[in-house]
Amino acid sequence: MFPILMFKPNTILKNIRFLKVQFDVDIEGWEIPAFRGGVIKKAGEQHITFHNHINDNEVIYRYPVIQYKRIGRHPALICVDFGVDEVHHFFNNRNLDIEVSGRKLCLQVSHLKMDRYNLQVWEKSFSMHISQWLALNQDNYAKYMATSDELSRLTLLENTLKANIISFAKGIGWDVDRPISLRIDSIEKVRPVTFKEQKLLAFDVTFRTNVFLPDYLGLGKGVSLGFGTVRQIRK
Repeated sequence: MFPILMFKPNTILKNIRFLKVQFDVDIEGWEIPAFRGGVIKKAGEQHITFHNHINDNEVIYRYPVIQYKRIGRHPALICVDFGVDEVHHFFNNRNLDIEVSGRKLCLQVSHLKMDRYNLQVWEKSFSMHISQWLALNQDNYAKYMATSDELSRLTLLENTLKANIISFAKGIGWDVDRPISLRIDSIEKVRPVTFKEQKLLAFDVTFRTNVFLPDYLGLGKGVSLGFGTVRQIRK
């Protein structure tokens, strides 16, 4: 049996560890799944926190606490909360060589940063940007395309993003007990992408919310593959 990590939810605020690891090689955006696969193979598929699969047919539907990104041109790992405890299964290897798109990558850490954050609902708002956000499942996509009213579309996206934040909170054991406010300021880009053999829309959006979110955190679908990456807009 695979171990499944359990925790008690905390109310009011949640203190989390947040680890960002960047490597000194270059990859293309479309190679993130191959980077993920290489890391999983190196860490060992028995460590399910790296992939949230019990086997080829069984998936654990929980927030991914190890996420695979491309920051600049470089592959990176984002480890959230108990993901920090699990990532050693990868780094304990004598070397970090992996195969990506048929070529060998010798991963060397170029940047490592560990932070602690208190997550809570604030009285003030934070300005954020989210890139390649896969906002719409099949049901929401039908609703989105069925209306040409921009306000209705915006409301649907705002409610979805708010739900994504709540889903993230539940995934790390934070019981949000105060109302979350969220407002989308602008939709900068919308483009079609292929995700798990489905055609979806990826949004680049600026928004404001009263929940602090760490830079490079993922929200929405495809978080483990670099979709829905959040950055704070600093004035």
